Amino acid sequence: MSLQTRLMTAVIGFVSLILVIVAVITSALLGGTLEQQLQDKVMNYSGQVTQTVGSVPAKYADVDAIFEGQGSRVPPGILMAVSSTAGGTSGIVFPDTKGELSGVSQPLTSADLERIDAALDGRRVGTVTLDDFGSYLVVVQQAPNGVNVVTGLPRTDIQNQLTTLLTVIVLATLGGLILLALTTAITIRVGLRPLRAVAATATRVANQPLDRGEVQITERVPAAEADPRTETGLVGASLNTLLDHVNASLAARQKNEERMRRFVADASHELRTPLSSIRGYSELSLRALKQQGTEAAIEGTTTSLERIQAQSLRMTRLVEDLLLLARLDEGRELVHGTVDLTQLALEGISDARPTAVDHHWNVEVPDEPIVIMGDAGRLHQVVANLLANARTHTPAGTSITLRVARQGDDAIISVHDDGPGIDPAVRDELFARFARGDSSRARQTGGTGLGLAIAKAIVEGHGGEISVTSTPGDTTFAVRLPLTPAAGVDAQPSA
Repeated sequence: MSLQTRLMTAVIGFVSLILVIVAVITSALLGGTLEQQLQDKVMNYSGQVTQTVGSVPAKYADVDAIFEGQGSRVPPGILMAVSSTAGGTSGIVFPDTKGELSGVSQPLTSADLERIDAALDGRRVGTVTLDDFGSYLVVVQQAPNGVNVVTGLPRTDIQNQLTTLLTVIVLATLGGLILLALTTAITIRVGLRPLRAVAATATRVANQPLDRGEVQITERVPAAEADPRTETGLVGASLNTLLDHVNASLAARQKNEERMRRFVADASHELRTPLSSIRGYSELSLRALKQQGTEAAIEGTTTSLERIQAQSLRMTRLVEDLLLLARLDEGRELVHGTVDLTQLALEGISDARPTAVDHHWNVEVPDEPIVIMGDAGRLHQVVANLLANARTHTPAGTSITLRVARQGDDAIISVHDDGPGIDPAVRDELFARFARGDSSRARQTGGTGLGLAIAKAIVEGHGGEISVTSTPGDTTFAVRLPLTPAAGVDAQPSA
């Protein structure tokens, strides 16, 4: 069964059980109260009748004498019977409508008298059902003259009242249950509407092709059905949050796929040029070898082999850089030990200065050395890449400053230049692999576009971060490294 059906069945079933219990208890209490009132009334009449019978000799004590003594004070429907050794047993019943004594009463048969005697059976109060008169509550008392006097009143009024009460309860219960069913159905349907909206949204999302191409999940649970203040609305709000995360993840996946495609295209382009050169110079060498003995052949062969070697070295550097990035991505290739960043900066600026004598090189380091835990060789590569990047993309006369400083629990290495700055269009992709296209910088030398990507991977492998800020005349690459080693890293002396 559905949740709505189960809830309605449970609610209506429990309410019906409660109403039945209430009806039974109410009927029992009311019936007991009415029975007690009727018994008190019968006892009152029985006392009067017994007093009248006790005032006459036993042989004259019969039912007619009782009637004559009571006169018109007897209530309608009253039953009276006397039993004595002198006068035998006799009884009479008045009809339900009060009338004269003569001509309106009906005598009790011997069978009726036997039933009354069996109903009492030594008890003072009993209930008897007579064929012609219905159910009676009877009381027996003994008069002072030894005569047993039985007085009874019909239980018809009690039965009628109980029947009326039960009828009213049944009708009210049925009406209440119908109203309860309608109210419960509407309440549950409205309460479960957010769940139906969640199911519909999930179904629409499930029918979308999410395994290929650029995917944008626009389906959301309506805001009216995603109210976090309600339990069912919280489900809708949670699904919307989940869909936001899934949508962001799919966008990131698509972006990574596009980046991977660009990576493959750039790698193919980088490899194609040296491969074409190697092929061309190989063919040239083969033709030159066919002309053995000539000076031109020797010179051509030597030139071709030199070019083949140069292109092979270029391919080797590219493959080594790609291999380094792959190993850094896997958390390998770093050997941690103590590294003096001050000494590292001085060595880096000394190596960079001869490569660009037309630039102004500056270094700013503190008096006290700044020592961290890291891989000295790889951190030297980071500094060298940042200095080479600044040298390559700035014109002659540019001032390049390498700074090392302590900032809280971190060490900061920054490379600043006053060159033309970085084009904002490529700034976000600056640390991507094979990132190129910086139109605001003059590219003077070729490269693979992996230098900054390698620097970023090395810095992140040390638990640090690298960032760049750039405006025309003010560009700074900043590397932030923790002074304390990451958890689980054992310090080893660095070469």
